Amino acid sequence: MDIEGTENVYVGNAGKDAPLDRGWLLGHFKEPGDVRHSEDVEIKWGVHPRGEERAQWVRGEGRVALQVLISGRFRLELPGRSVVLAEQGDYVVWGRGVDHSWYAEEDSVVLTVRWPSVPGYAVPDPETRR
Repeated sequence: MDIEGTENVYVGNAGKDAPLDRGWLLGHFKEPGDVRHSEDVEIKWGVHPRGEERAQWVRGEGRVALQVLISGRFRLELPGRSVVLAEQGDYVVWGRGVDHSWYAEEDSVVLTVRWPSVPGYAVPDPETRR
């Protein structure tokens, strides 16, 4: 929610705002003029039910990413390696050029930060085709 008279401040709730944009709270995909619009960084509040997995691998990643486990048990798949985030606060960072996918071993909440914020990489949403 915008605070009246302060267009450069946004106060919200990740659990309520995240579903509105496939989990993403901040990044290039937010409308220009929205304080959450950024070409420098993207932030996602990912809520993943047990058994959910990424529909396809990200190939040719051009960003650096940080993923932090808030709750649950979450597995990140990297070429030749699996990383399991099992305890609150466990995290993994990977750099440009690292292909990846993921799988929620339990109901999980994961905070993802990626930089820079650039178009691409999204698996098209069958509901919206974006």
